[in-house]
Amino acid sequence: MSPDNLERDLKKFITEELLIDPSLELDDNDELLLEGLIDSLGATRLVGFVETTRGIEVPPQDVIVENFGTVALVARYIRSQEASQSGSA
Repeated sequence: MSPDNLERDLKKFITEELLIDPSLELDDNDELLLEGLIDSLGATRLVGFVETTRGIEVPPQDVIVENFGTVALVARYIRSQEASQSGSA
């Protein structure tokens, strides 16, 4: 997953692997959990995808709607985690 295509790559994974109705066209600001687009298992898989593809650890307390509610929020969370990791390296 490249930084320039972060939102696109997230949408691709969510659409192909997690959406309850894969025929839906996903927008960056669609509420994934609150609108029922993905279920709790899907949210867990999304966290695993982020950890695997971005090489960051997502602590349980970070798995909240404010960080994983939309594609845009997930991308913002990833960027903030990567920035804090590169700043501490």
